[in-house]
Amino acid sequence: TLVLHGDKTGHIVAVIPGNMEVDLKALAKVSGNKKVEMIAMKDLLQVTGYIRGGCSPIGMKKRFPTYFHSTATEQDVIYVSAGVRGLQLEMSPSDLITFVGAEVADVAI
Repeated sequence: TLVLHGDKTGHIVAVIPGNMEVDLKALAKVSGNKKVEMIAMKDLLQVTGYIRGGCSPIGMKKRFPTYFHSTATEQDVIYVSAGVRGLQLEMSPSDLITFVGAEVADVAI
């Protein structure tokens, strides 16, 4: 779970597989921004309520536009941080995507 800032929309969240990198251009396009960039690590707690390594797409301080990489829907279950470093939550991708109101797109390479 990565938190970024778009030049037009403000903060956005990308949930991508651990073996991939966020595709900044693709995420900018799908989110309606010209440019997106990772937020500074020092700002993560203030923006989300989570520390580095424990950032979850569930339960952030505010609800941000969220984008799941399309491979999530190919899995029976996925694991995301449960909000504490080292603790994971196993869920059906469709349930999680619905719960957070996320969009599915190719946002990683």
